[in-house]
Amino acid sequence: MSAGNHLSAVRRAARAVHREQFVPAGQRRHAGEDKPLPIGFDQTISQPSLVEFMTEQLALNSSSRVLEIGTGSGYQTAILAEIAAEVFTIERLPELAESARERLTLLGYRNINFRVGDGALGWPEAAPFPAIIVTAAATVLPPALVVQLAPGGRLVAPVGATLDSQILLLVEKRPDGSLESRELCGVRFVPLVTEHGLPEIQP
Repeated sequence: MSAGNHLSAVRRAARAVHREQFVPAGQRRHAGEDKPLPIGFDQTISQPSLVEFMTEQLALNSSSRVLEIGTGSGYQTAILAEIAAEVFTIERLPELAESARERLTLLGYRNINFRVGDGALGWPEAAPFPAIIVTAAATVLPPALVVQLAPGGRLVAPVGATLDSQILLLVEKRPDGSLESRELCGVRFVPLVTEHGLPEIQP
């Protein structure tokens, strides 16, 4: 699929997913604005332009399998599910995970697999993944996610030691297993919370 086709697929998916269905009632009047919004539990839903941009970097098609770290409200998950054949999504907060599962099931999505747990560990039994997207920031790329990225695959993740120094990275794994990474833009995401040895992001 060409870059233009990837872009048009993402735009079609974004039009099919209505953001107001993924934010709390008190935030719905802001759902059409291109800005992050709170969804409870000190978490946010990213602005639509960034969700689309990150999704474009994955170069998904209708046969893709994608791993998402950070289900949140399920907005990004739904856009992935509109394009890919199968989505595996992990959320550490049970309350968010369950509400997202209920919401996405009610909306008719049947190609999404849900897990409550530490996203830094990935989903090893379903690996390797041709595409991985991380929607919370870590100080370094979680090693397990790099291992679970398939040769030829693409990983998009925010990385930074402080809230104000985060960079969105695109990491591609070459067929020989070596990595090529590229800085895409500055971002500001909530921290990826893990108990598995990654340094904490500083304020």
